Amino acid sequence: MKPLPEIRLMPTRPALDARPLERRVGLIILATDHTSEPDFRRMVASERIGVYVARIPYKNPTTPENLRKMQPELAAGAALILPDESLDAICYSCTSASVVIGDAEIEAAIQSAKSGVPVVTPPMAGVRGLKALGAKKISILTPYTVETSRPMAAYFAARGFEILSFTCLGFEDDREMARIAPASIVELAREATHAEADALFVSCTALRGALAVPGMEEAIGRPVVTSNQASAWNCLRLCGDETPRPEFGRLMMLPLVQ
Repeated sequence: MKPLPEIRLMPTRPALDARPLERRVGLIILATDHTSEPDFRRMVASERIGVYVARIPYKNPTTPENLRKMQPELAAGAALILPDESLDAICYSCTSASVVIGDAEIEAAIQSAKSGVPVVTPPMAGVRGLKALGAKKISILTPYTVETSRPMAAYFAARGFEILSFTCLGFEDDREMARIAPASIVELAREATHAEADALFVSCTALRGALAVPGMEEAIGRPVVTSNQASAWNCLRLCGDETPRPEFGRLMMLPLVQ
């Protein structure tokens, strides 16, 4: 066996960039989530923007009671994302839990670990997206049960929207929700959209709805906002990225107005 070479220490260190990537987006997702990570990789991540993910415990079925159980995990999940480093935005990627727990409570929990970071939730981003599109009368489609859908209806009604129709699919397991084909979501959107609605909101970060947005908009002839699409749009705009992305729907052409 030949002797090992001498290890030489370079006398000087290379200069360091301020950050490996210019912008940082944190993403807190459920342990069972199949969809948020690929969607953010597709819509947000780039050579300029990094997406950094933490998973928190979650057990099905998707009920208001189980969704609330995630609240104590939020601070710990946020703290695991690039500890002691700042973020440009952080998204808690669960629509139904955000509605049940409350946007303000989620923001407080995350900011206890990441002080001052702008917090995005899917329903919050959905409201901002619908308002950016000028929608006032809406239809809503969810994969949830009636019990889990009721707080969603109350959330959007409380923010000034007239809900002309609300359709749910009765699923209790987010892993099954993720298995609904995008083509099926297009047909469901066609059936779920009221003739007088200005736009359709498709809830749930587990659904592969972002992939179906162009097909849904073509099928119903009006704008569609989905949980992951709206969250991605909101995070991109917080990072100063105003690039139009028509392949992800009309919303991705618009600026963020908070």
